[in-house]
Amino acid sequence: MGVRALAVGVLSAPVAGALSLRAVVRFQRHRHRPLVERVAPELRTKNLDLPFPVRTRWHAKLLRRLLAAPGPVEPTVTATERRVGPDGAVRVIVHHPRLATGASLLWMHGGGLVAGRAETNNAMCSWLAATMGITVVSVDYRLAPEHPFPAALDDCRVALDWLHDASAELGLDPDRLAVGGVSAGGGLAATLAQRAIDELGPSICAQLLVSPMLDDRTVLRRVSRRPWLVWTPASNRYGWTAYLGHRPRESDDRRYISAARRADLTGLPPAWVGVGDLDLFHDEAVDYAGRLRAAGVPVLKHVAPGLYHGADSSFPEATETTRAFRRSLQAFLEPYARGAVPSDVL
Repeated sequence: MGVRALAVGVLSAPVAGALSLRAVVRFQRHRHRPLVERVAPELRTKNLDLPFPVRTRWHAKLLRRLLAAPGPVEPTVTATERRVGPDGAVRVIVHHPRLATGASLLWMHGGGLVAGRAETNNAMCSWLAATMGITVVSVDYRLAPEHPFPAALDDCRVALDWLHDASAELGLDPDRLAVGGVSAGGGLAATLAQRAIDELGPSICAQLLVSPMLDDRTVLRRVSRRPWLVWTPASNRYGWTAYLGHRPRESDDRRYISAARRADLTGLPPAWVGVGDLDLFHDEAVDYAGRLRAAGVPVLKHVAPGLYHGADSSFPEATETTRAFRRSLQAFLEPYARGAVPSDVL
């Protein structure tokens, strides 16, 4: 190759790269445009048609930065940081409402098991506290890949024991304790409910599974034809791989690695399961809700049309879809907040 030809080749490389990137962006926008059009205008963000895949530790660190800022706290709620468990190893944020009913909720934040912190869901936790009079305790569990399974679940178990034991100090009823979470936190809440029953831990009255990440085996299956936005199959694969310490495999028989792997769901607490129909976790959430109901567990399921992963948290009052999502959650919690349990009314 002559010097001139070599120079042209070298100079054209970045140009070709830019053109390739531009082509990828055009393809992604074209591919996701029909899905974006199903989303209410109030929920459409600038790059909704360009999902950000979490594929590496670098991506996970970027996601952590995005989720690092604490969310807003309702003015009628006091948010207090506590250190709990042996040697204060686990950090929690206690959201205490001005008008408390005595009910409590242990909350696990989202972030794909690799990002997020206790303050990430301040808005959701304080809204639940202010609206329902429930004291909400958000857990700052350890993240993968630095701390693979069962670190996060162990931290949640420590926080659950502390919340139960500290009921008198906090003015709470130890028999009205629920668990809940969003996305990865929803999956942790579901497995925590299973583990608490098996280990004869504190009695859990209810579980709130918001857009829950329930089944590592989803990574092994051909992606459902059901459409999705925001959280991608690649992100799901990275999150589960980081958490499990290896790529998901069917033969992994460790207990509690994911809620959906449990064969017998009888005896679990009443559940609210909510998910959008544009959420990657739609199928596993609906399947888990069906299996709970088949096992005799009272379930209130809510599937929101045109809702993508995380929209209910980011835009809680933006559309009738998100408002209906929250009204369904409130309907499930109301009996629990006033002293009954959801199974009495479902």
